[in-house]
Amino acid sequence: MIRTNVSLWGTFTMLLALLASCSRTYKVEGSSSVTSLDGKMLYLKLMQGDEWQTVDSAEVIHGFFKMKGPADSVRMVMLYMGQEGIMPLVLESGKVEVSISNGQLQAKGTPLNDKLYEFIVKRNEMEVQIEELDRKEARLVLEGANLEEVRPQLQAEGEKLLKEMNDYVESFITENADNVLGPSVFLMMCATLPYPMMTPQIEAIMRVVPTSFKDHPSVKDFLSKAKENMQLIEEHQRLQENAAVAAKQR
Repeated sequence: MIRTNVSLWGTFTMLLALLASCSRTYKVEGSSSVTSLDGKMLYLKLMQGDEWQTVDSAEVIHGFFKMKGPADSVRMVMLYMGQEGIMPLVLESGKVEVSISNGQLQAKGTPLNDKLYEFIVKRNEMEVQIEELDRKEARLVLEGANLEEVRPQLQAEGEKLLKEMNDYVESFITENADNVLGPSVFLMMCATLPYPMMTPQIEAIMRVVPTSFKDHPSVKDFLSKAKENMQLIEEHQRLQENAAVAAKQR
């Protein structure tokens, strides 16, 4: 009897483990109002080393698509159509509702996707405010305002808005340094630079994030290249200064 009970308990434990494993799945359910997407294949791709590897795929049929798979770990992926990246997604346990239209890309339904797209929406709103200043300047000039008086005021306003946006991005990265959002948004921010470099904002982030953030493979690679580039720039500046000094001494 004892052996039978142990066997039954072992079977029951294995069944519970199996059920728990099966429950950790991601579901991506998408809708699109972009008619040109109908019949097209969409792909979820994960960055592996220097390449995007396909994790899942689905065909858009009558404006809808679905994907489903195991969520043994939380991963940041990109939704692709062909070779074009459309939008970032977090693959985590639960159902992600994706909406694609000509004017908006949205993902919601799981904690990290909700947090990511709340951030994206707010940052985009800040960016629109900054871009609006150029149109505001043109409008004020057309209305008869003195450009020399208007420009310093708008420039100060623009600098204030830019600082607010940069502070918001920085705080989001540091607050999410211990999950996939921090490194991913950091790398998105770095992708806007002309080449890897250490900016005051990046240095400020590095001072407060944990070692695990800096050890993220893509973050580590960026920092390595950025530091190399800064050393090359400093060496180039030294050579220029020495050449200038030598020229004066002739």
